[in-house]
Amino acid sequence: MPTLLVRNATLLVTMDRERRRIADGGLFIRDNVIEVVGRTAELPQQADRILDLRGHLVLPGMINTHHHLYQTLTRALPGAQNASLFQWLKTLYPIWAELTPEAAYTSALVGMAELMLTGCTTTSDHLYLYPNGVQLDDTIRAAAELGIRFHPTRGGMSLGESQGGLPPDRVTEREDVILTDARRVIETYHDPRPYSMCRIGVAPCSPFSVTPELMREAAALARSYGVRLHTHLAETLDEEVFCLERFGRRPVEYAAELGWVGEDVWHAHAVHVNEAEAALLGRTGTGVAHCPTSNMRLASGIAPLGMYRRAGVPVGLGVDGSASNDSSHMLAEPRQALLLQRVLGGPTALTVEEALELATIGGARVLGRDDIGSLAPGMAADFIAFDLQRLDFAGAAVHDPVGALVLCAPQRVDLAVINGSVVVEQGQLVRVELGPILERHNRLSRAMVDRAGSRL
Repeated sequence: MPTLLVRNATLLVTMDRERRRIADGGLFIRDNVIEVVGRTAELPQQADRILDLRGHLVLPGMINTHHHLYQTLTRALPGAQNASLFQWLKTLYPIWAELTPEAAYTSALVGMAELMLTGCTTTSDHLYLYPNGVQLDDTIRAAAELGIRFHPTRGGMSLGESQGGLPPDRVTEREDVILTDARRVIETYHDPRPYSMCRIGVAPCSPFSVTPELMREAAALARSYGVRLHTHLAETLDEEVFCLERFGRRPVEYAAELGWVGEDVWHAHAVHVNEAEAALLGRTGTGVAHCPTSNMRLASGIAPLGMYRRAGVPVGLGVDGSASNDSSHMLAEPRQALLLQRVLGGPTALTVEEALELATIGGARVLGRDDIGSLAPGMAADFIAFDLQRLDFAGAAVHDPVGALVLCAPQRVDLAVINGSVVVEQGQLVRVELGPILERHNRLSRAMVDRAGSRL
């Protein structure tokens, strides 16, 4: 089995149970698993490959718990720049209806490339519309080519405008089709083994785009296969009004009534949640994907992280869709989370280390993983490194490299290793050439917008 030695890191941040930070630290890795963590002098001195990370900060790869990769195709569109969530969706649904398999695959390459270059080594994705032959397989192929650890979810929308839902009927599917395809992708791709590179989830889109029947049947299907459940919940006050008027329940109460709480469930956003609802989420171990940038971009509100922490709610970070962020910059999210909570709760509301916890071990817990998120013996070899000798860290890294990473302007990684393989080196992706991908991506984006315009 191949071995990899990382040595001489200026500082190694483990995020292990003791939250050790090791000066002149390193790792010894066999195949895809960390075998030894410690000071350079304590490590084996020979390996098949040696990485000298003198002058670098090394930490666990970050984990993105909510995304819509296809939305890289519709970033910053003029008609959607100044809209609330429901207005934003209504503007973009007709364009997304033009998504093709090639566009889904290419947008996944672009979104995941940006994630990897900004510190993400594991990402989820919530793909909930499947027009024109699009399949979840398109995004899974992209992840395998890039070498990122992937948690794709088979979403779906079934409650169209004609039935009182938000999306146009054209982007909805029959519920039996959604469930049948969810079963197919689970049986084809889900790998529950330790260090798995692909785990499937089941993810009806939201309370305003699916029926209660689909929510119940999707949960039953997921649990019959032992896979996780995911959906949007309590993102906006408009959603709260919709749930009260249509179902007679607030969003969290409605989700609980349908069986959508438990350690195998995580909800995106969960912004408008009260103390009793937070206690329910904590008591049941239901996870939350906190998406601070997206929540600010769409003026949805600020998730109550302090309340969640007190209630024991598992919380990770998500960049959310690239049309509501409008980026896939993973390192930006712990910084945004920290700043946003301090607006609410003062300068001690969220610390640098707590923000990094959300991005690493918090995300691992939300995705149900005990093999990623920290650097310790037996954990997957997923880690990132930043060169501290850069303009952006001047006057900060010499005092506190970790504080520099979170508080200074978000940077790109210099090195990323996933599953024991180098996937970013000297700040460049190893496995793909970005130029042709970006050209194709922009061409597909223009074509989608043009086709949508011609139909209006």
